[in-house]
Amino acid sequence: MLWIWVGFVLFILLLLALDLGVFHRKSHVVSLRESIAWSGVWVLVALLFSTFIWHAYEAHWLGLGQAPDPVDGVVNDGRTATLKYLTGYVVEKSLSVDNLFVIAMLFTFFAVPPLYQHRVLFWGVVGALLMRGAMIAIGAKLIAEFHWLLYVFGGFLLLTGLKMLLIKGDASDPSQAWAVRLARRFLPVTDRFHGEHFLVRAGSAAAAETATPGSAVEVDSVLLRAKPGAWLLTPLALALILVETTDLIFAVDSIPAIFAITADPFLVFTSNVFAILGLRSLYFALAGLLDKFRYLKTALAVVLILVGAKMLAADWLKAQLGGNFHFILLGAILGILATGVIASIVADARQRAREDGTR
Repeated sequence: MLWIWVGFVLFILLLLALDLGVFHRKSHVVSLRESIAWSGVWVLVALLFSTFIWHAYEAHWLGLGQAPDPVDGVVNDGRTATLKYLTGYVVEKSLSVDNLFVIAMLFTFFAVPPLYQHRVLFWGVVGALLMRGAMIAIGAKLIAEFHWLLYVFGGFLLLTGLKMLLIKGDASDPSQAWAVRLARRFLPVTDRFHGEHFLVRAGSAAAAETATPGSAVEVDSVLLRAKPGAWLLTPLALALILVETTDLIFAVDSIPAIFAITADPFLVFTSNVFAILGLRSLYFALAGLLDKFRYLKTALAVVLILVGAKMLAADWLKAQLGGNFHFILLGAILGILATGVIASIVADARQRAREDGTR
């Protein structure tokens, strides 16, 4: 069983190395066309991996699919494992879209140049993978030992979904976030960007880069006052810290959501990993369109409520729906998300028509 984990981690490290070391070795502004193409690539890789899931669980490669799933007590064969993996992937992918709203706000607040946004998101994804891996390992162990925690998670998801529906989030000042204040306490922060660096050293060559390529060089007063040789954070580092903090907060919602579907650690982790890997390209593809999908947050809230209700009434629903239970759940989630997107497009078209009619 250990070898399947080692092989998957090495495969992901290879993908990340190709991403940063080959395809995005030089910082550049990610175009809409490039982002859509890469979003398609990551979705395709995730779907292709589902074929591996099918064969691996059907033939019990390296010990996969031999123990009952703690959520429903079923020993996963190729079909059930694939459905659970795809359902988990769709849930995690859809919930990660909500994360993009916050990331867009953070980039705007810190005025992160488009040239360096991919770098922040790349290292944000690496940190997210490490954090979620630890949370999944702990969560799977707890559910295997204490099955009643599923009902706690279900109630939590219901409350979270209702909160998203009924309570409008207040805009907060990112500079006052606890993670930023803690970072500022240990290291001073420059008042300018220094290329793609997260850290600069006073008096070093890197510290001389006080502007993005093509813009005027400006004096960094904080760097000038710093003691020679001292390390300083850049605003790019603060943006990265908040991106990591944001993912940690969103993981508190998304990890219980995946445990509503399966507690098989390999299915939970792989579906999470592939959902997160496509987050960077998805951000650049949707960054300019997020405000257009006005009902997407509502759809995501309904998805959380549905998943929470499934977690609380799993035995009854399974008895009513039979062997197609997971297939119906996947279809319902896709239908809710599609409805939110379509309703947003229709509402936007009607608003434009009204505005054109008043001119």
